[in-house]
Amino acid sequence: MTALDLKVTEIAEAAELIRAVTLEAPDGSPLPAYDPGAHVDVHLPDGTTRSYSLIDWDGGAAAPAAYRFGIRLEAESTGGSRYMHGLSEGDTVAVEGPSNDFPLAGGDAPSVLIAGGIGITPIVSMATALKARGAPYALHYAVRSEAAAAFADRLAEAHGDALSMHHDDRAGGPLDVAGIVKAADPSAHVYVCGPKAMIKAVKAAAEAEGYPAEQIHFELFDAPADQDGDTAFEVELASSGEVYTIPPGRTIIEVLEEAGEDLIYDCQRGDCGICQTDVLEGEPDHRDVVLSSEERASNKVMQICVSRAKSARLKLDL
Repeated sequence: MTALDLKVTEIAEAAELIRAVTLEAPDGSPLPAYDPGAHVDVHLPDGTTRSYSLIDWDGGAAAPAAYRFGIRLEAESTGGSRYMHGLSEGDTVAVEGPSNDFPLAGGDAPSVLIAGGIGITPIVSMATALKARGAPYALHYAVRSEAAAAFADRLAEAHGDALSMHHDDRAGGPLDVAGIVKAADPSAHVYVCGPKAMIKAVKAAAEAEGYPAEQIHFELFDAPADQDGDTAFEVELASSGEVYTIPPGRTIIEVLEEAGEDLIYDCQRGDCGICQTDVLEGEPDHRDVVLSSEERASNKVMQICVSRAKSARLKLDL
């Protein structure tokens, strides 16, 4: 797919550490269409790319005049958010896409939209589409504090009583996702985007209420994080007998791909399931949000983009 060179036409501060960035074609022509939940890949100066969800406020995604984003400046940024926060109006940005790993289901079934922090960005487009469709929906937006609530006034104006805001500091704790799911229509589709802890809580609550997997949708906005106590472990490939050492701070995918192994993967955040691999021997340390409780307990599969090992060696069906 060929990247488009787009011009930064507007920059605004949306909330604490969150910047709203608008990109348009230099000649003003419409940009490629996208569906709710879609993202584009932004090419960084170092040759890497970062994915950012597209925000549709007015239902213009079928022929968008602009691409709009909300980007949170991460303290441990590896380049993406720092680059986006360093842009100025008039700059040129290379963008590839759109693509969609977090689509909105069709039909008129009720929808429960749950967003945490910067996870509100794809949820905005979903709420816009559901309102236009006339489908029932509820939008729950959780943030640490009022200062961290991006687009809160605009969301309130657009969605009225359908929007419920939650501030952790005022409520004395996190959003009661289990209560939200329990109170929802059993036929509802549940969508959640935000930190891993929130996604895991929503997924567990929905599964406990008997929701089938096809009614639970999620996208992770946390990058995989190293954990204190991470140690090196070995991975043996069943097909060749090759053994690789996975040191702290590196993933199975990074080490194997660097060694020339051919792998299939996508998100590298542990939320898409593309890299799921059978475990033949050993005990994984599961760090994804894809697997069910039963799948985790079985230790028969793992997501090799983020998960590590509790045993000294894993033998994988690769």
